[in-house]
Amino acid sequence: MEYEDQINQAVHPRYECLLFDVDDTLYPLTSGLSREITKNIQEYMIKKLGIEEEKVPELCVSLYKYYGTTMAGLKYMDHGSELYMSHRFVHGRLPYTMLKPDPVLRNLLLSLPVRKVIFTNADKNHAARVLNRLGLEDCFEGIICFETLNPTNNDNSSADGAKFISSTGNFDISKYSARPDSELELPTTPVVCKPFAKAFEKAFEIANINPQKTLFFDDSIRNLQTGKSMGLHTVWVGTSHRTDGVDYALESIHNIREALPELWEADEKAENIRYSGKVSVETPVRA
Repeated sequence: MEYEDQINQAVHPRYECLLFDVDDTLYPLTSGLSREITKNIQEYMIKKLGIEEEKVPELCVSLYKYYGTTMAGLKYMDHGSELYMSHRFVHGRLPYTMLKPDPVLRNLLLSLPVRKVIFTNADKNHAARVLNRLGLEDCFEGIICFETLNPTNNDNSSADGAKFISSTGNFDISKYSARPDSELELPTTPVVCKPFAKAFEKAFEIANINPQKTLFFDDSIRNLQTGKSMGLHTVWVGTSHRTDGVDYALESIHNIREALPELWEADEKAENIRYSGKVSVETPVRA
């Protein structure tokens, strides 16, 4: 019976895919790169979009809160045509030298006998440059990113499936933030991104993912809670404290083997089964 259980676990492992965010997940928040990203976003809003400097910090927070990312929120302000250019402005000027090669993480990822996929809101160039700096460029089967979720021929639908109608001339998001339960209706955005369900649905379809057999690693509790509601098993990276919507919590992505040894155990059990299944051959001994 025990042998049969081992066979079942080896043939039908608990997890078939590992889904990873990039920023502040594959590298720590302490690297300082996220701070540079925020600085570039605010500079873009001031210099390229002409938004008053004193309004930018609060606006960034509001857009992130209601639209998933600041850039997605800018779409409702009729700056949608600028999104690809804004990614170049924000990420193209980043000091990627702040990130160092991570051979420990590389070895961990390569030793995992499970398919691994990137799932990020960032554009493909940023994701590729981060992976390259960390030395992880060949550790993943594929990358689901901004361009994957938002192909250039999209139909101008919002993240929740509704058609996008801009109302920037009449809408003040600061007033909505002050009274979110008022009669004001929050404009939608056509940008598909985490933490919204449509982004997860598209990721599952694109990468042929079964959420019930997938582990999702992210630093954002909002992303994780949506992922959990979609059937994913969730890992909160950057903290050791679990909360609603979180199955595992890792202070660092380097702690993955200590927290989730079963990711390797299935492969080890399969190897043991292969070994125990070999037929021993007796060698006659002549005295």
